[in-house]
Amino acid sequence: MLAPMSDGFLQGRVALVTGASRGLGRAIALALGEAGAALVLNARNADHLAAVAALAQSRGVKAIGVPADVTDEAQVGHLAAQVRDQYGHVDILVNNAGVNIRKGLTEFTLAEWRQVLDTNLTGAFLVCRAVLPMMQGRGYGRIINLTSIMSHVALPGRTAYAASKTGLLGLTRALALELAPERITVNGISPGPVATEMNAPILQSVELSREFTSRIPLGRWGAEDEVARLALYLCSDAAAFITGTDLVMDGGWTAQ
Repeated sequence: MLAPMSDGFLQGRVALVTGASRGLGRAIALALGEAGAALVLNARNADHLAAVAALAQSRGVKAIGVPADVTDEAQVGHLAAQVRDQYGHVDILVNNAGVNIRKGLTEFTLAEWRQVLDTNLTGAFLVCRAVLPMMQGRGYGRIINLTSIMSHVALPGRTAYAASKTGLLGLTRALALELAPERITVNGISPGPVATEMNAPILQSVELSREFTSRIPLGRWGAEDEVARLALYLCSDAAAFITGTDLVMDGGWTAQ
């Protein structure tokens, strides 16, 4: 019988979280750290990253921040080298780094389109490719990709974001099959409307916020810590038989 999650159940594990300076990445990283994992925090903004690392350390968590742009192959290589030098291996990878540009398709520049696809999809590929050699052969591994309900449904003005997140879901499924013999599970978490900084343009508009809330059967936005707790579950032994799937956490949005 598998033991449930308990305090410190990730003791001895090393977790790398991209986009860890704010929002869901920050919440997930702190939750993993409080469960016992040593943290490698990644984002582009070094100052914001240092603040999260300091907060984790103040809670007794071993944490380092490594600034890097996940769209840059050389910087991702440097990130992997830093992880190897500090810890020698990775047990948990959370691909959370992401951007969203909201506008009609004909208003997109090619540079904007590439920014979204390169960050949300290609970035995950680059980090996975760089980190996997440190995960393989250990008999345990967890990769969690932050997909989105836009991997399943869509909204006007989300063409680039929906395309990138749908691609990330495909990567999740294919990589899960590839890594199953290694006992490395690969899953997606698809949050619906969650009160994060990325959703500030909606949250700060009374009209838009009311419209979005009216479409959520549970009648409220999700919280960052709710997504973090789901990520913790996926890292536990209780979730060892879950791979190649996507867990939708949207208050019922996509059930309609």
